[in-house]
Amino acid sequence: MSHRPRKRFGQNFLHDPIVINKIINAIRPLRTDTLLEIGPGQGAITCPLLEAAGKLTVVELDRDLIGPLQDRCSTLGELTVHSADALSFDFCAVAGQQMLRVIGNLPYNISTPLLFHLLDQHQCIKDMHFMLQKEVVERMAASPGSGQYGRLSVMLQQRCRVTPLFTIGSGAFKPPPKVESAFVRLEPYRQPVVLVTNQSAFETLVKQAFSQRRKTLRNTLRELLDAEDISRLGIDPAARAESLNLDDFAALANRLDEIRKSL
Repeated sequence: MSHRPRKRFGQNFLHDPIVINKIINAIRPLRTDTLLEIGPGQGAITCPLLEAAGKLTVVELDRDLIGPLQDRCSTLGELTVHSADALSFDFCAVAGQQMLRVIGNLPYNISTPLLFHLLDQHQCIKDMHFMLQKEVVERMAASPGSGQYGRLSVMLQQRCRVTPLFTIGSGAFKPPPKVESAFVRLEPYRQPVVLVTNQSAFETLVKQAFSQRRKTLRNTLRELLDAEDISRLGIDPAARAESLNLDDFAALANRLDEIRKSL
């Protein structure tokens, strides 16, 4: 397929057959799966996914890629193409009564907002397998106390089991990106791992806590909770957000929700 990669779409096309095979083996597509691929591009993993599952839905923003992709996959199975922006796409509408398995080589420039968009629809998603910038995957899987631990870590780990699978060198793509990539599996929890009474309050508190990483909770959360509220939960107001675990963030968010309901 002849196509000039477009920088505004963050296009880096996978071409390495060894990496493609590792990805398909990690996903293990079945004929009974409801698969959706974000950004199929030139079809490097689209074709083997479609051949294995017999049917596949894809979401592609670049209209110039759609015709050649359909031609390439025409004999492999039932391909449904949505010419749309994944950042505003209704994934649950595609799932219907089934649970989606979502796959994609996500453009680095929209990966974080797209992950948050998918989190909002986690109830209809069985699992997700993504190629992402290695640094982003490290942040997703980071533990409290590490330099990579932040808002993305907390928000993802509250909703999903995050499993980094393997790294992918830049040479596996055309054009090669300037950074290493990694392949990661996300499995949404069917039951919450922490009790959160109001998801909006949780999201607000986590975002505010990491808004100024070097400052203490006393300072970053002062517009939401005072030092006494924080102390009563057994959390040191002089601590920084990067030292808190999921239970700590849930406790703080639940206290914020309690205060808001009392007003």
